[in-house]
Amino acid sequence: MEDLRNKYLELISNAADEGALEELRVQAVGKKGEISLKMRELGKMTPEERQVVGPALNALKNEINSALAAKKAALADAALEERLKTEWLDVTLPARARRQGSIHPISQVTEEVTAIFADMGFAVAEGPQIETDWYNFDALNIPGHHPARAEMDTFYTHRAEGDNRPPHVLRTHTSPVQIRSMEKTGAPIRIICPGRVYRADYDQTHTPMFHQVEGLAIDKDISMANLKWVLEEFFSAFFGTHVETRFRASHFPFTEPSAEVDIQCSWEGGQVKVGEGNDWLEVLGSGMVHPKVLQAGGIDPNEYQGFAFGIGIDRLAMLKYGIPDLRAFFDSDLRWLRHYGFASLDQPTLHGGLSR
Repeated sequence: MEDLRNKYLELISNAADEGALEELRVQAVGKKGEISLKMRELGKMTPEERQVVGPALNALKNEINSALAAKKAALADAALEERLKTEWLDVTLPARARRQGSIHPISQVTEEVTAIFADMGFAVAEGPQIETDWYNFDALNIPGHHPARAEMDTFYTHRAEGDNRPPHVLRTHTSPVQIRSMEKTGAPIRIICPGRVYRADYDQTHTPMFHQVEGLAIDKDISMANLKWVLEEFFSAFFGTHVETRFRASHFPFTEPSAEVDIQCSWEGGQVKVGEGNDWLEVLGSGMVHPKVLQAGGIDPNEYQGFAFGIGIDRLAMLKYGIPDLRAFFDSDLRWLRHYGFASLDQPTLHGGLSR
């Protein structure tokens, strides 16, 4: 084994280029390399022999791999030195012009989300930001005594004395778009509803105006299993890695049964990493559309059923791009946009990544 070690360490030391180094790697630790073949012989040895020979072979393999990596780095450094001798740079030339405009992270994430759901067959639906009390609350099975209907939580538009029109609000979610879409197209339907929404709240994780995307799918045989598949496919595509989800029973007036959805994550150094670890992070609410909501949209609940979900676009952007404070989205300092913004040619692919 010592002869084998000396042989390959000398050959690696004398390798002239990366091609020769790769040949040595294959000869030594490749699938049919000398060291690999010797490791296969461990199965024929007695347990006592394996206890001695096994660690020695592993140490030899690690030493050879380290020598290969060190030699590869040395060859790269030497190649760079030679290249620098033949190249020159005029540091007196003016710097390249930097584009002043950039795409806001909210706009970028909205495009990414839209592209991913479009790949799953969801169309985009939009509606007014000033809604009637009926579309924003009543049609969604939200009773008159619900806390969300109080003025401390919802922005109501001013009404002059003698104005008998129905109350109007700045929509608190994009769910009214679901009702309008059901009224307009009927069932089956598969849509997402991205847009601005408004609530009377302001702190590190809440702002009076934020962005939300809701999804709705209605057909004759849709179930919670379809909902789980859609959400797992979306999160995996958006974050670029497989993301486990966890459903917890909850209550929303517009869905029955209802579920809060958590995604797999880890916390390291105060930062959240999605798609790894043993922790969970709550990200959205979902469930099967309540029969009363289907009726309000003009759809027969005895014939059709479906699922709905809603998630904050701002929160998705914070998780994916490491933005610590929701209020930073409204920062007027252009340096923030240069750091977090996107060039105009950064376009989302249908799998959630960026292509230039």
